[in-house]
Amino acid sequence: MEVDNFKYSIGLYQISFKDNCALTIVNYGRNSYDYQDGTLIFTAPNQVMEFKKAEKAEVSHGWTLTFHPDLIRKSELGKKIEHYSFFSYASNEALHLSDEERKTVAEIAEKIEKEISNNIDTHSQTLIISNIELLLNYCVRFYDRQFYTRTNLNQDIASQFEQLLKDYYNQEKQLDFGIPTVQYCGEALNMSPKYLSDLLRKETGQSTQDHIHQYVIEKAKNRLLNSNESASEIAYALGFEYPQYFSKIFKKKTAMSPNEFRRNLN
Repeated sequence: MEVDNFKYSIGLYQISFKDNCALTIVNYGRNSYDYQDGTLIFTAPNQVMEFKKAEKAEVSHGWTLTFHPDLIRKSELGKKIEHYSFFSYASNEALHLSDEERKTVAEIAEKIEKEISNNIDTHSQTLIISNIELLLNYCVRFYDRQFYTRTNLNQDIASQFEQLLKDYYNQEKQLDFGIPTVQYCGEALNMSPKYLSDLLRKETGQSTQDHIHQYVIEKAKNRLLNSNESASEIAYALGFEYPQYFSKIFKKKTAMSPNEFRRNLN
């Protein structure tokens, strides 16, 4: 079938494996993604995908598994599907599989296909859902491997993230825009917020939000000990809209209120 550029959006979960595919995904996340290598990409319901035909078409093969949210809604998988954060990754953050990993996911996909092809009985839905969950759990493992094998790159991104926070406050952007958001940090580093948080968590044990709060609280500590500003003044200066929220985060990180911290350490 000959296809050129096209867009689509479906109300389904979709898991696609493509190898030598003559299409490139564009306008999904912030970057285009070369979809010609053996990769898995995940999309959640109602995400918009745009494709364009590659200049040189190759023979392509692969498979796509789609399922409606209602299939898993009453199951344990339905309760935790949002925890599979790769459904929110941008396409340039797809899962690149080794030969052995490709074999593993293909075998599970074949089991699902076989179950669908058999006569449906009272066990069919349970077995299909179980195999979908098994596939997703293997993908969690494979993503962990991908993060691990890209440690040097991840360290570079972690360093860029720290510099991003420094630049944000050096330029006093917090006075106009408040404390930096996870969304802002992800976009500034050209990746989805979910991917950035997962990457930082694997590299440092803390999510993006944890890092932001820790950075801001360290700045707050310096101001508490080296100025006569009130806790409210410091909160506003650091970009908090509400001093109460600043105090809550500060106490969560230090087990003391800002005023208690100032009293005890002075």
